[in-house]
Amino acid sequence: MARLDVDTKLIETLAELLQRTGLTEIELAEGEARIRVARQPAPVFTSVAGAAPAATSSLAGEAAPAREPEPDHPGAIRAPMVGTVYLTPEPGAAPFVSAGSEVREGQTLLIIEAMKVMNPIRAPKAGRVREIMIRSGEPVEYDELLLVIE
Repeated sequence: MARLDVDTKLIETLAELLQRTGLTEIELAEGEARIRVARQPAPVFTSVAGAAPAATSSLAGEAAPAREPEPDHPGAIRAPMVGTVYLTPEPGAAPFVSAGSEVREGQTLLIIEAMKVMNPIRAPKAGRVREIMIRSGEPVEYDELLLVIE
């Protein structure tokens, strides 16, 4: 059985970098060797009794539902990467899709910006958008539910 040489000092350094910068993950690769250090973000509690309601954004196509649909829904579209989600192709433009929209396979649903690169997220199948779970301009984590297509 092969022995895995782990550079614990490097892992500690990367963990400190995560803490200092607020990032949720770092991945390094050199040749065939890869190392990924990730942490779970702390939960954010936004509901406080007597607190003022959250301000709503003026960006188009931002209806966030009050409930999350079943997590195993076959039409659940999840974030393939960490980044910032945009529901419109540019500020002030109409959203790519909205709840109730009919979509075709391969149609752009939204964009995730990651490391200054705009990544279109396309529909894996044709159907109708049931719910959009995120707002434009919000950060998303890997595997976060974005929307549901039925």
